[in-house]
Amino acid sequence: MSDIANTNSSSSGKMVAIVSYLTIIGWIIAYVLHTNNRTNLGAFHLRQSAFLFIVGALTSFFGTIFGGNGFLGGLFNLAFGLIGIVLFIFFVMGIIRAANGEEKPLPIVGLAAQKWLSGLK
Repeated sequence: MSDIANTNSSSSGKMVAIVSYLTIIGWIIAYVLHTNNRTNLGAFHLRQSAFLFIVGALTSFFGTIFGGNGFLGGLFNLAFGLIGIVLFIFFVMGIIRAANGEEKPLPIVGLAAQKWLSGLK
């Protein structure tokens, strides 16, 4: 009987982990699902994806403020565009790791996400 419970818990954690990367609405749904059946895998990926969404929102906000015309505006647009590409790659990496059931932090930002968002359990 416990094997069945572990299997259900494992598949629930994997589903939460994957869905957490699929838009902010997906993250909210994953969080609600996670509160009903908490798993380490689900919590890990909720923290990773939340961090990516926060960085994406901040990048968009600052890109709107500082991006503009002229040389300096062009540099800001270039920088924020590169950050956007990196975030997209990190989202894809996160989904793949979630689908594989891995709790491996994303490069550069993964450990910070786990530390800063440790309240998400």
